[in-house]
Amino acid sequence: QGSRGELLLSLCYNPSANSIVVNIIKARNLKAMDIGGTSDPYVKVWLMYKDKRVEKKKTVVMKRCLNPVFNESFAFDIPTERLRETTIVITVMDKDRLSRNDVIGKVGDTPEGHPGGNWGQ
Repeated sequence: QGSRGELLLSLCYNPSANSIVVNIIKARNLKAMDIGGTSDPYVKVWLMYKDKRVEKKKTVVMKRCLNPVFNESFAFDIPTERLRETTIVITVMDKDRLSRNDVIGKVGDTPEGHPGGNWGQ
């Protein structure tokens, strides 16, 4: 299957504000998904509560780029009592003009009992 690249991000939960900030910083060595040997990547960030999608945010699309710098931050409100059942799912996508957008990689929606993420699926 080969490498799908790397994503640099940070998460910061602020209990006094009941919010989490997801910083999508940059990606590198992303897999080329387009015929021309590049990709048009963007990142989707889903807030999940009890396995249900609650809120979605996404970065801008970086055209023809395998090493995009996003530097975008997204804040989500999460009450402390819901924190244990809340998941953040991050998907790096390739924007396509004529067909469905392709998934380059995904992390965060791990089946119960499996450590780590699903980057590369």
